[in-house]
Parts: sequence; C-alpha cells; structure tokens
Amino acid sequence: MEDRIEFITEEGERVSLYVLEQTRINNTNYLLTADSLEDESNAYILKDTSAPEDEQSLYQMIEDEDELRDVGRIFEELLEDIELR
Repeated sequence: MEDRIEFITEEGERVSLYVLEQTRINNTNYLLTADSLEDESNAYILKDTSAPEDEQSLYQMIEDEDELRDVGRIFEELLEDIELR
C-alpha cells in the first residue's frame, strides 16, 4: 500500500497525492509527491509550513524558484532513478 496524502486546494477541491519520499532540511519537512504512480506523472514538492504547536501538518507548494531547485536536487539524490523537471 502506497502512502498518500489528501489536501484541499484554495478553490476547495480535494486532491490526493502519492508520497514518494520525504526529507528534513534546516528543521523544515518536505514531501516529494506525485499525482499517480505512472511514468508520466506530475511531481510536486510540498513544504511543511505548520507551527510546532499545530496538531496537523500544513503543506504548501514551494513558490520560491531557488528553494524549489535546491530541494529538488536533494530529492534527485535520494531517488537516483528519477529526474525532476
């Protein structure tokens, strides 16, 4: 069974993503997710933006291009058989 997360977009749409990998960088959790497990799936990197006292994690898409590139490189190293584009 694959790990999946579900979240609600700003438009109120429920989206379910497969969690491919996770990592922690500078005390921030990141998830590498995909909309399917097929070869041509869309990958998304999510950043945990919740406060330490929050009961649930709050993940958001990374908007900063430099941060996205840097975290993407780390995930590529963790999963040597994938290439993020």
